[in-house]
Amino acid sequence: MAQRTANLPSHDINIISSFRKLRVMHMCNALLNGSFPVLFNFQLLEKLSIQFCNYLTFDLDMLQGLPSLRELDCSGNPRLTGDLSSLRVLKGTLESVIIRCRDICGSLMDLADFPHMEELDLRCSSVTGDIRDIHEHDFPALESLALPRTVCGGTYYLCQ
Repeated sequence: MAQRTANLPSHDINIISSFRKLRVMHMCNALLNGSFPVLFNFQLLEKLSIQFCNYLTFDLDMLQGLPSLRELDCSGNPRLTGDLSSLRVLKGTLESVIIRCRDICGSLMDLADFPHMEELDLRCSSVTGDIRDIHEHDFPALESLALPRTVCGGTYYLCQ
């Protein structure tokens, strides 16, 4: 992999930290090689989408620097790691979570008490659980649920 990115120009992305009022950030196929904590320190950011950034290294713990985050879409990022329980710091704000990355682990039930969670898509992750553990008051706002094969009970549900 180092050979693939060795000839790419290096960029100083620290300038992005000056955008203090940033509310939406979308990155797709960005050739960022390594870890960039500056991407995860925006108090007002509400929507974050990082898709298919093959060389960007980050962890779910880094999202604690985004206290206003409502929508998270992290799909196809082979260097995204972490435990679903890291999202608990965003319990009061998260409405939509799409994480389709195999190195994300944890329990489905770690998010069961998120009051605003309407969409939860964990396909292709390593999250575990059993849908039979979901009770009447769990996931109170959930409308759409997509689960990986590692959760016992199925792979896709629409809740009404």
